[in-house]
Amino acid sequence: MSKPWDSYIKQFRHYLKIERSLSDNSIEAYCRDVQRLAEFVELNFQGLSPLEVSSKELQAFVRMIGELELSEFTQARMISGIKAFYRFLVYEDLVKKDPAQLLEAPRLGRKLPDTLSFHEINQILEGIPLGEAQGHRNRAMLELLYSSGLRVSELINLKKSQIFEDIGFLRIVGKGNKERLVPFGKDALKYLKIYQEEVRNHQNIARGHEEYVFLNRRGKKLSRVMIFMIIKEAVDRVGIQKNVSPHTFRHSFATHLIEGGADLRAVQEMLGHESITTTEIYTHLDRDYLRQVLTDFHPRNQKNG
Repeated sequence: MSKPWDSYIKQFRHYLKIERSLSDNSIEAYCRDVQRLAEFVELNFQGLSPLEVSSKELQAFVRMIGELELSEFTQARMISGIKAFYRFLVYEDLVKKDPAQLLEAPRLGRKLPDTLSFHEINQILEGIPLGEAQGHRNRAMLELLYSSGLRVSELINLKKSQIFEDIGFLRIVGKGNKERLVPFGKDALKYLKIYQEEVRNHQNIARGHEEYVFLNRRGKKLSRVMIFMIIKEAVDRVGIQKNVSPHTFRHSFATHLIEGGADLRAVQEMLGHESITTTEIYTHLDRDYLRQVLTDFHPRNQKNG
């Protein structure tokens, strides 16, 4: 982060502690939200200082976090942090006009899917009966959805050649045939290997489907509809009363990473989103860095210590 942002965030932290008497957790959350804004501004707007930022840049930031489809609560909290920061700058007479005054959460054209808590994710995953014929396959698929934030189309079209077990990455072909490298966790790898060794290696595979990872009983790649049905059955089995689809796992993946403290750029890269600005696309992040983000901030990995 540039020195101007760093300096003002330090002052903001002091203000929240001394003037507002906020808890340490609240102070950390507010400062982290401003740091994310700083990263976004530096990448997309030639490194403006916080005193030079206008409502245009703030609205662009809000649109970007909306595109990441974070939970409404997470978006609202982030915007609250930004607004508090600019109220502080006005209070200190560092800026004359508050550019965040009219900032609102994005009005989403469609309702976001329900977010699953980490506990609910675990319930669903651990409720899949591994003794049944397709249990290992279903567990491996849902582990991958949650571990890597894949789209349902990316899951059903995943091929053996796209899995790099040695480095823990998937080479995903996303929308518009754009490729990206996505890390996946130890649990996903564990169940993927069990599925391949215990189930897939013993199947009769239909001609033309040999490379697809996930197959139905007839040895052919799965359909989108089948994934929806598998998830519905898994959710019903553990009695969760939410409307859960494959996208819910992607949505929960992004929300849990951001809530855990992950860098917005890294989450955006893993989801396969381009920058919301037309003039610039986020620079591709170092592979080791993406792996570290997943290791440090994904709750499934923290569970494993």
